[in-house]
Parts: sequence; C-alpha cells; structure tokens
Amino acid sequence: MLWTRASRWLTRPTRTQCSDAVRSSSTLSEELTYPESPSAHHNDLPSFLEYASRIELDKTSTTYVGTHYEYTVLHSLARLGLSLKRIGGKSDHGIDLLGTWCLPSQMETLKVLVQCKALARKAEPSLVRELEGAFVGAPTGWRGSGALAFLVTQKTATKGVREALGRSRWPMGFITCESDGKLLQMLWNRRAAERGLEGIGVEVKYEGGDYSEKEILLTWKGDII
Repeated sequence: MLWTRASRWLTRPTRTQCSDAVRSSSTLSEELTYPESPSAHHNDLPSFLEYASRIELDKTSTTYVGTHYEYTVLHSLARLGLSLKRIGGKSDHGIDLLGTWCLPSQMETLKVLVQCKALARKAEPSLVRELEGAFVGAPTGWRGSGALAFLVTQKTATKGVREALGRSRWPMGFITCESDGKLLQMLWNRRAAERGLEGIGVEVKYEGGDYSEKEILLTWKGDII
C-alpha cells in the first residue's frame, strides 16, 4: 500500500514549521558523522556550475548530468524541509544524498537516504531493490530501518515501481523531480508511514491559475510544511 493524498487547489496557505520541541530534541540526538564530500571543488549547484565551466566539463557527460541532478534534487527537497548533503562516490552503496528531515508531526528529526537517477526513461522496479541495499550499506547513524530512503527520478512512478515499494519491508518512498527542480510526485509505503510520515499529506499547487504549472507540497493538519 502506498500513501499519498488527493490533490486540491491551495491558495495563500499557512506554513507550518518544526516545533520548538522538535528543534530542541534534535540538538539532544546523537551527533551524526557525514562522509567526506566526493569533491573538494564544489558543494552546491552554483559552485559546481562554476567548476564545470572552468574545466570545460562536457555537459552531456554522465558526470555532469548526474552531479547537476543531485544538486538540483538537494535544493528542491530543501523546500520540503529536508537538510541534505551530497556524498556520492566510491563505495556509496547507491546513496547520493544523506541527511535529516524535520517534520512538525515528529518529536525528533528523521534520518534520510536519497538515491538520484537522472534517467530519460521511467524507473524500473529493480531500482527499488537497489535502494533496499542502501539501508545495509549506509553510514553509521543511518544504517537499518531507523532511516527513510527515497528514490528520485525525472519521471513519475510506474505501476511496477509502486508495487515494488508496496512490497518492501523497508521504509521507502519515491519522488519525481524534473531537471529544473520542479517536484511533481511524492509517495511512500506503509513502513515509511509507520516510521514517521503518518498524517503527512501531498498536495498540488498551481501557479497563477495555470493548471499546467503545478508542483507538489507537503501538509500537516491542513497547513503547508
């Protein structure tokens, strides 16, 4: 079973922030040690673009496309409250982004693993099985079922991907993030709901009354997170 909520029109919504209790509890939680960045030359999209321009990196290369997409996803998910760092590199077990998620529904921050796939085609169910391996190979602090994992691609989830997520015993979800950073889909399985996403809604907002210009946002008790 996958969890999401029906879309509706949202205008001038109220935004909900993490409570003081959540923020204070996060400072009391164990210190998380992040792996070193895979590159000493960039740590966000602007610095990567500057670096790529300086070394004349081919924009069609897998390195450029993949890194650009990872930073784009990192920036886009920050709008939903996720605080992520790029860690992709050798022996990363498929993990591209790593971090925490502060939600008003939780008394502590959630630990999050993200795998980014800049695919021109739709993702296959095998990628869900690949993501399951990230729980075992994750750095200390994110290892095991205590973390959430998301597969992020440029295309919406197929029926096969949805079914694979629903069958998984791990708390996982799927996100559609276009190359320009627009978030179009977010869903998760029952284990993810039990882990901390119970009651979180996925809504759609429309820009300027244009039904073709849409993007998702998350809500808690009717307010935007």
